[in-house]
Amino acid sequence: MRTHTVTGGGGLKLHVTDQGPKDAPELLFIHGWAQHNICWQAQAPLSEAFRVVALDLRGHGSSDAPQDEAAYTDTQLWADDINAVISELGLKQPTLIGWSYGARVIASYVSAYGQDALAGIVLVGGVIAIGKYREPWMVGEGSPGRNRDLYTSDQTRLIEATAQFVDACTYRPLPRAVYGVLVGANMLVSPLVRRALFAGDLDCRPIWQGFTKPALVIHGASDAVVEPVVGEASHEALPNSTLALWDETGHAPFAEHPARFNAKLAAFATQARQEAV
Repeated sequence: MRTHTVTGGGGLKLHVTDQGPKDAPELLFIHGWAQHNICWQAQAPLSEAFRVVALDLRGHGSSDAPQDEAAYTDTQLWADDINAVISELGLKQPTLIGWSYGARVIASYVSAYGQDALAGIVLVGGVIAIGKYREPWMVGEGSPGRNRDLYTSDQTRLIEATAQFVDACTYRPLPRAVYGVLVGANMLVSPLVRRALFAGDLDCRPIWQGFTKPALVIHGASDAVVEPVVGEASHEALPNSTLALWDETGHAPFAEHPARFNAKLAAFATQARQEAV
């Protein structure tokens, strides 16, 4: 695996991993709220046929984490981060894959830089709005917005709440090792950053309506974090999209059904890249 330090929006340093042939079609993975590039570890087999790139978002993992709310509320900064990864790594027509909050990051990029540099996008349990645009029907019972202990500085309460949140992300319990990794990754993110991620305002729907390249929406029918109807709404907003609503699946389809997810993603990305060439 190759690693890179990329200079993102405002000069912030982003940690990026990179594996697979450099001349293969590119997949750029963008994780969700309070997570880490390691959440995509079950997608490593895709590197046999694709260049698999994943970053730690600002405030997460090994990327810089300014303790200033303004570093996380500016849509342009998120857009600049993704543009920097694409530009500095020389990615040509990548497919962007965004889990949960990652959909907001992709929408930020598209709103600022358009769609021309992309082959397509994949939204996995993706949010559709944050801040003042977020409506009650979008929010599941397991949403991090419903548990104040996810933002406390009391580590005893924070650890317990984090473990409960990760547990709520799946329909069935994950293998112990995978579950532990996700909880550990979540705990690396400070309470300030956790709060700040939802402090901005963005409605993805107008952005999706202008995105005409191929899009795939994968959503768990039993998602307790982002309601399944949100996946349907994203599909309706995206004019060239396919909806995959999976039964007995929660908020993390890529971890719950990795082989199925990888096959679906590979087929979509291959077709999208062929259409982009």
